[in-house]
Amino acid sequence: MPCTTILAGKKATADGSTLIARNEDYGHAFNPKRFIVVTPDKQPKDYQSVTSKCKVDLPDNPMRYTAVPELESTMKTMGWWGEAGINAANVAMSATETSTTNSRILGVDPMNKKGIGEEDFVTIVLPYIHSAREGVKLLGQYLEKYGTYESNGVAFSDKDEVWYMETIGGHHWAAQRIPDDCYIAAPNWFSITDFDFASDDTMASADLEEMIEKYHLDIDHSGNPYNLRHIFGSHDDSDYEYNIPRQWYIQKLFNPSDVHEPDDPNLPFIKKPEHLLTIEDFKYALSSRYQHTKYDPYGLQGTNADRHAFRPIGFQRNQELSILQIRNDVPKEIAGVQWLAFGPNTFNGIAPYYTNVLDTPSVYRDTKEHFDIKNMYWLTQAIATIVDEHPFRYSASVEELKQQTLAAGRHILLETDAEAEKLTGEELQKKLHNANEQTAKAAYDAAMKCFGDCVETGALQIKLNY
Repeated sequence: MPCTTILAGKKATADGSTLIARNEDYGHAFNPKRFIVVTPDKQPKDYQSVTSKCKVDLPDNPMRYTAVPELESTMKTMGWWGEAGINAANVAMSATETSTTNSRILGVDPMNKKGIGEEDFVTIVLPYIHSAREGVKLLGQYLEKYGTYESNGVAFSDKDEVWYMETIGGHHWAAQRIPDDCYIAAPNWFSITDFDFASDDTMASADLEEMIEKYHLDIDHSGNPYNLRHIFGSHDDSDYEYNIPRQWYIQKLFNPSDVHEPDDPNLPFIKKPEHLLTIEDFKYALSSRYQHTKYDPYGLQGTNADRHAFRPIGFQRNQELSILQIRNDVPKEIAGVQWLAFGPNTFNGIAPYYTNVLDTPSVYRDTKEHFDIKNMYWLTQAIATIVDEHPFRYSASVEELKQQTLAAGRHILLETDAEAEKLTGEELQKKLHNANEQTAKAAYDAAMKCFGDCVETGALQIKLNY
């Protein structure tokens, strides 16, 4: 159960944007991804899940949206897995953070093997919603109608609100709005804690509180507000190695003065950061491996056991990272930006792409099933394979890649923002498309330079170099 999620409200970020982000991880090394725009004519009308064969009745009025789905060659066997995107109404969705549960709730509400799941969520929800709240409500309706076969966390945002939603058993759910001046970090376990059913900033399936009371699920005997993590989450030994430390490290980065232990199961769900958060903060956190602690697998502190005690956030099974930004300091036509990185995040750079476009750059769109150095996905995998063996040898090249990709992307974004404010319609979309192409070229060139530098540096260390 991979993936790590970070969300932040508009008063918790440096530029007043809402931010939702998630590493999409996978169960083994490679699961090639592509970045596309789904226009209304390409949205499926008769939708059926490949995994569960569940047929979903979709509305007739889809909007354009971005997505990071499976390759066309694998969609027939795996399904869509849209994962993350922003629609034409500037609503963002990230799905899903695979979550955990326990036997008490599964005894009450078992999973439905014929329901919907991560494969389906973005495709059946994002094209049809005009606000984050509307996204929570629509997915909630689908969960109650069709059920689900897995536990998941889902994020929604618009220019004003950020919501985190968690599925509960086979047919139930709860969602909480993140306060504007706060953030959350969610690893692969049930995350919501203090949940007030009477609040305007929470939503849940209609009978959820009644179910808690009827089946004696409130193990804290607290009543409203309830600690949903204690009620619906897992309490497994593996959580202390696999999940809790990731939440601890992100909170350590954003709240360095608030000291907790890395295996504290009662870490707060919502926190106010000690500094305003940036794209750079999100990228560093979602690429991290416990740097400057004894738990860093590449570090020199601690013992070998320490360095392999906890599952890091940035690791080899990262497939893509989307930071979905809805900006409040620019016109709505250019407000949606999907910051994107492919492959293991410890070894890549992230770049910004306007979402008010009709197509995406080919180096991200046309990913091949097998290795092709012309694709960003495979180029990052090649860099990771070289660097992992001797991380300190290549660290300067990787750090340059990260900084140059971000800097170039930010520069193009700022220049384009100023020029785009004067444009409308097709002329505007063409401008944004060209900016995305320019950004993609800069990102690819930076990655190729890093790759070349690593080859040149490594060649001098080959054992046959006499």
